[in-house]
Amino acid sequence: MNEKTVPELPENWVWTRLGGMLGFVKGKKPKNLGVKSELLTIPYINIKAFEHGVFNQFTDGDGCQLCKSDDTLIVWDGARCGLVGRGVTGAIGSTLAKLDYYGLKSPYLFYFLQTQYERINKRPRGVGIPHVEPELFWNTSFPLPPLPEQRHIVTKVEELFTRLDAGVVALTKAKAQLKRYHQSVLKSACEGRLVPTEAELARAEGRDYEHVDVLLARIGKERRKQWDAEKKRKGKKSTKYKEPAAPDVSGLSELPKGWCWVSLDQLIVHILAGKSFKCEERPPSQNEFGVVKVSAVTWGEFDETESKTCKNSEMIRDDFLIEEGDFLFSRANTIELVGACVIVKQISKRLMLSDKILRFGFAVISPKWVLVNLRTVFGRSEIERLATGNQDSMRNIGQDRIRQIRIPLPPLLEQHRIVAEIERRLTVADETEKTIDQSLKQAERLHRSILKRAFEGKLVPQDPDDEPASVLLKRIKAEKAKRGAEKKTKNKRKRKGNPKQKRLI
Repeated sequence: MNEKTVPELPENWVWTRLGGMLGFVKGKKPKNLGVKSELLTIPYINIKAFEHGVFNQFTDGDGCQLCKSDDTLIVWDGARCGLVGRGVTGAIGSTLAKLDYYGLKSPYLFYFLQTQYERINKRPRGVGIPHVEPELFWNTSFPLPPLPEQRHIVTKVEELFTRLDAGVVALTKAKAQLKRYHQSVLKSACEGRLVPTEAELARAEGRDYEHVDVLLARIGKERRKQWDAEKKRKGKKSTKYKEPAAPDVSGLSELPKGWCWVSLDQLIVHILAGKSFKCEERPPSQNEFGVVKVSAVTWGEFDETESKTCKNSEMIRDDFLIEEGDFLFSRANTIELVGACVIVKQISKRLMLSDKILRFGFAVISPKWVLVNLRTVFGRSEIERLATGNQDSMRNIGQDRIRQIRIPLPPLLEQHRIVAEIERRLTVADETEKTIDQSLKQAERLHRSILKRAFEGKLVPQDPDDEPASVLLKRIKAEKAKRGAEKKTKNKRKRKGNPKQKRLI
């Protein structure tokens, strides 16, 4: 080993390589596998069980590689290759492997391998299904301390992690509470309970107010005006104006006085879809035109960095360019994100709509009011009710179905007051959530710092009277050689007892 490539260790520690001291047992897919029964009682540790502790397959143990809760497992095949875990008992899945620290059950190895995950995962072998790169893994430099030191390090790490994890749990709960508060504010707003209604204010002040029916008439007039202008611009003669359809309100909740249920068709002046462009998978420069990805439109803010560079310049159109204030809607995505919408607050690049991102045009009403409603639990249920496609694949919601989405509509002045109150309340919540996110990131950095100090020998005091790690390493290597010889002898006996196998050798 080149000493210049690794940092200096405390006295009595040694550098070695994982390949010189670890045993390796690859998992297998059992012959008998299924739901739990009288015969199938041993949990099968597939990737889902490994990551989330969810066991949905069981086996009888025939042809299996078994592990105990104190064994260290590693994901050897798949997108999560290099991820390690402990604390599960059962039959090792075919994408996993068990690592043996040759007679030592100390979690020291487990914690060390946690620090190597990104390095191993980002340099896999294979194109289709990635695998741990064996040469990279087995040649990983490993700081080996004396055995008592390992125990002290593990004890200290787990003590610090226990406190750190308790803080993370508290922060995560607080973040979940903020999400519930966020939805509670939106729900109250869309039920007319967040601010006094126009009807209540008008009665208290002894004045009239614009009923929502008057607002709908104004919207309809503006829709027709813009439709006529568009027809004239395109020179269409035979096209007939179609009045928007009112929604079916059966089963919907009662609204405050002065409100009514409407369909988006009654509010939308136009919907514009982009095109499918040939693109390079890189963000555009300032001198290039880009196309937004579906990931640019989620339940947060518009993200202009989620874009790619347009290659077929002949398809570039000014009306496809996204501008500040645009209301964007994702018509195709996963079940959780189909129908996600944003209002563009700022944009610095020349980005165009893709075929999966729509732009809505409204007249008279507040676009923010529509945004609020589509982000409520009820708004999501409307989108999911009307979306098509397989539950496990991409979902799609076409323009005709989008127009059927139902939302409550209050008078215009009330829309503005409600939106202002929502923004006031959620601004505080959003700032709190940012603080929580920063604290969670800080906890992750602290987690890494603890492990870094542990494997530099700086986490706990050293005891010069401990048996040197060099002696421990000799015992580990001797045990490894012994087991290797026993395995060869065992395999040789199997071949002797199996004539068919003998002829193939």
